[in-house]
Amino acid sequence: MNTGIRVVVADDERMVRTALRVILEAEPGLRVVGEAATGAEAVSVVRELRPDVVLMDVRMPEVDGIRATEQILGSLDAPPRIVVVTTFENDSYVYDALRAGAAGFLLKRAAAEDLVQAVRLVARSDSLLFPSAVRGLAAEYGRRHASAAPPWVARLTERETEVLRLMATGLSNGEIAERLRVGPATAKTHVAAVLAKTGARDRTQAVIAAYESGFITPG
Repeated sequence: MNTGIRVVVADDERMVRTALRVILEAEPGLRVVGEAATGAEAVSVVRELRPDVVLMDVRMPEVDGIRATEQILGSLDAPPRIVVVTTFENDSYVYDALRAGAAGFLLKRAAAEDLVQAVRLVARSDSLLFPSAVRGLAAEYGRRHASAAPPWVARLTERETEVLRLMATGLSNGEIAERLRVGPATAKTHVAAVLAKTGARDRTQAVIAAYESGFITPG
């Protein structure tokens, strides 16, 4: 039975959790199945309920959102997609959460429709969540982790190189297919090859890897 997109909300402020629940449950196909007030509680709730998406506050007591993200992604065979919810956009904590495996981030002051769009987008996972914001963080903080070009850069084919650059702009598989004038299945295959070669969990991780390797440079 299809129960729609199942969401867990993790935030140490009860009012924030309540507001997020009200917004999400007003939408068809979205259901909040659990809440957590700390990072440690978030890990426990997610392991028990196995949601599709987690909205994760980055700054929480006991275990912060970064460590909680690492623990969730490292302990489940089919982990949920994690979206960091934060007060500040230009925050090194947010970047560290993205490096840890979060699929993207959302500002707490975001409009309700943006929240709903974010949850649906990451659940579908075929494009980058708010690409300009992710690129901005990668450009700002990626240099701190920059290193010599890793071996995967040389292993990318010419077409895969093009696909990674298009992924970094936030294009979906269908949009990449249209841009390259190939079939959707072919575009999906190229994207999968890029993720495999970069060792990335998803598109966000691939974009971060592209910046930290110098494959993409700010500007």
